[in-house]
Amino acid sequence: MMKKKGLMLTTVFASALALAACGGDDKETTEKPTGGTTDTGTEENTTDKGGSTAESPTLPMSVENEGEAIDGGTLQFALVTDSPFSGVLLAELYENAYDADVMDFMTNSIFDTDGDFLITDEGIAKLDVDADNNKVTVTIQHDVKWSDGTPLTADDIIYSYEIIGHKDYTGIRYDGDFQNIIGAKEYKAGTADSISGIKKIDDKTVEISMTKVSPAIYSGGDGLWGYAAPKHQLKDIPVKDLISSEAVRKNPVTLGPFKLDKLVDGESVQYVANENYWRGAPKLDKVVLQVVPSTSIGEALRTGQYDMVSSYQTTQYDGIKDLENISILARPELAYSYLGFKVGKWDSAAGDTGLNVTDENAKMNNKQLRQAIAYAMDVESVTEKFYQGLRSRATSLIPPAFSTFHDNTLSGYNYDPEKAKALLDEAGYKDVDGDGIREDAKGEKFSIKMAGMSGSDTDEAIVEYYRQNWKEVGLDVQLTTGRLIEFNSFYDKVKADDPEIDMFMAAWGTGTNPSPLGLYGEASAFNYSRYVTPELQTLLAAIDSKDAIDPAVRADAFRAWEEYMFDEATTVPTYFRTEILPVNKRVKNFDASYDGGTKWHEIELTADAPIK
Repeated sequence: MMKKKGLMLTTVFASALALAACGGDDKETTEKPTGGTTDTGTEENTTDKGGSTAESPTLPMSVENEGEAIDGGTLQFALVTDSPFSGVLLAELYENAYDADVMDFMTNSIFDTDGDFLITDEGIAKLDVDADNNKVTVTIQHDVKWSDGTPLTADDIIYSYEIIGHKDYTGIRYDGDFQNIIGAKEYKAGTADSISGIKKIDDKTVEISMTKVSPAIYSGGDGLWGYAAPKHQLKDIPVKDLISSEAVRKNPVTLGPFKLDKLVDGESVQYVANENYWRGAPKLDKVVLQVVPSTSIGEALRTGQYDMVSSYQTTQYDGIKDLENISILARPELAYSYLGFKVGKWDSAAGDTGLNVTDENAKMNNKQLRQAIAYAMDVESVTEKFYQGLRSRATSLIPPAFSTFHDNTLSGYNYDPEKAKALLDEAGYKDVDGDGIREDAKGEKFSIKMAGMSGSDTDEAIVEYYRQNWKEVGLDVQLTTGRLIEFNSFYDKVKADDPEIDMFMAAWGTGTNPSPLGLYGEASAFNYSRYVTPELQTLLAAIDSKDAIDPAVRADAFRAWEEYMFDEATTVPTYFRTEILPVNKRVKNFDASYDGGTKWHEIELTADAPIK
């Protein structure tokens, strides 16, 4: 769950284990949600459904700017966030989109993927799959060096697995998928000194044996990990201390085109070209990344302070669409926004490393109540009025970018307040005292606490509009803490199953593996709704089964899971997202496509400073 994709220039590879939690509903972030817009929208104009529907702007995915490239130069990059970045700069440990953006310039990824997000042979390593014997082989293809000049070896690939599987590992990537590796459970339990299913064949080759090999392996699933960890730098640091170590926080040794030069905690990073980069020396001398609040980024682009941004809130598109010093690109996001319902708890003592446990008596464990809440949301008006046509109502939990598995015949939860009222009536939620607010089935006062992420005034307006939607069908929805919550605190509360959260609005950057196991499995810490049933587990298993190597079989399995999740409504998708990418016109050529897009080391500039 990790990675917020950011621009994903070095590689698009990110497994389900690397999903990114997204910010407020717009960084909305991805992994992952969150600038001066000329029209932030209000509750009033959102309810006005007259006039024409917003049309999606036609935006390119690449740009070619005139001018001769200068030698070197410094790219100015804005990390758009209203919170400091955490600064956990190791793929095995980080958990949010902003750290993913910081790491993107110096990524340790070893695989490349194609336009269908399947692993190719063009990266640092290639993948060979022996499905009959449930084995894969990872082979380093080049004489690759770490940023400090030390050669990359099979030991570094193995060490990344040993970090995740270690008994003292406290991160989120040891889950049911990782346990598919033979020997992972014993190593985690401390009864084995190594993961028996992982073997070093030679200095460039690793063999991994698994309990099963499914089609997910080609997208980085089944427990396959797409990164290496510098063993020579990290091996003497206890795993429990890695997250606070200088090797992770201050001076990471990395494989990407740039390496960290200077860092101001939570605020900025200066990178310099990595002379050891395996694809060749970067054309830039430096990159400077600076945190910029969402309310300031529009003006910062107008005045030529930055060349590129980590994200730009679609609600603010009108504020920059006519600027002459930037080009605006767009592409579909590997992400979706959603409304989640808390129906259980994470039991850290259950299973090998913890399990989701559904509570039959949870307040929100009423399917008709959840469905009613979904039908009461006027998502269409929000996408029209706030998102400039760059959001659409989501109909499933598989983004359209996964064209093979996204079923565009699904209708999702259309806005239907009368149906919402009927469902609430059937479930016994009725207005007993005549105040317009429904009581629960026992006739007692009923209020729902919802957590949402803070960001711009637009985020507040959207949440207030939905609260009005719910009030119109008789539901009292109050904000957890009485206000929207800062990004990091929001996810801390959601992960901890804070009793003050009944439902929450968030988003997922899915990574490039469409398998939902990492988000909705019984052993997945990312299953924030904590919803588990035998039927759900069976449906998830079918998606990643041996039979599902046949794309048609897998597509049917996805459809069955999507229909089940629609009916249960514990996670209701709200928006599919189009990502807009402003690029200053001194950036010579830039292609944002997932297949064959520009990589960081290829970027050139035509002037010494961003064009104003």
